[in-house]
Amino acid sequence: MFQRRSILTIPVALLAPEAMAATSGFETFLDGVRGDARRAGVSAATLQRALADLRPNDRVLELDRKQPEGTLSWEQYRDRIVSQTRIDNGRRNYADNRSLLSAIGTRYRADPRVIVAIWGMETNFGTNTGGFGVIEALATLAWDGRRSDYFRSELIAALRVLDGGHVTPARMRGSWAGAMGQPQFMPSNFERLAVDFDGDGRRDIWDSRADALASIGNYLARNGWRDGEPWGQAVQPPAGFDPERADTEAKRPLREWSRIGFRRASGGPLPATELEASVIVPRNGNGQIFLCHQNFRVIRRYNPPINYALAVGLLSDNFG
Repeated sequence: MFQRRSILTIPVALLAPEAMAATSGFETFLDGVRGDARRAGVSAATLQRALADLRPNDRVLELDRKQPEGTLSWEQYRDRIVSQTRIDNGRRNYADNRSLLSAIGTRYRADPRVIVAIWGMETNFGTNTGGFGVIEALATLAWDGRRSDYFRSELIAALRVLDGGHVTPARMRGSWAGAMGQPQFMPSNFERLAVDFDGDGRRDIWDSRADALASIGNYLARNGWRDGEPWGQAVQPPAGFDPERADTEAKRPLREWSRIGFRRASGGPLPATELEASVIVPRNGNGQIFLCHQNFRVIRRYNPPINYALAVGLLSDNFG
């Protein structure tokens, strides 16, 4: 790998042969991107602004290749993520944006509490949206070769977002993997699901709280959110229940789970309703069990890990 600063400051003729070859290869890659983007309708002016002087980012490659050094247990993850600090911040943000959230909930029929929980999980309520240039990060990942087709398509989508005037190249910042703004949308999700809720003509998920939160609500709605239904709850399983043999795909009405011997975590009876639920076992857990509904699956469409979706649900229970 080579350092971006070296490429920008050292004349090409003085570069080592390996760096010259890498520079040439990246420029050839960008020429192909320009052609694809023009065919996708991106203007020459946008391509010039976005791709001029672009170089691979070594830090992006490092993060992409880095393997986790350890895995938290569910209980460690839960206690770290659903912390009292995050709960307090979420309650304050929920109260401060109550009118906006009510309007979003009315339009998209999605639970404002879950919208705020996702906002808190993704970017700490908009305070940590990522420091990487999205075009630079996506170009680096598309050029590098691992999952190149995916990141190339996201790069083209990001260029279309720029071309639409929703954000400037300088402000288009996000995670090292290209997730953008307060909801951390990938560019293709931005194109499909971001909304202009404040009516200013731009879908600004970076600096417009209305657009950011409404875009999360639209994401949930478009993925099958059921208005008025809960996401799930922690439960006490019956004696002899083996989590390792649990059929997490089986759906039964809550009244049936109650008949089998499941109870609320508090020990009280489950509602005797027809609302279907499935057993959910946290990854790397030490015994906590949940019964979850369709809306839990919708949260997982936002971000697939089971423990993430459970943390969103538990966090959301503290708001409102």
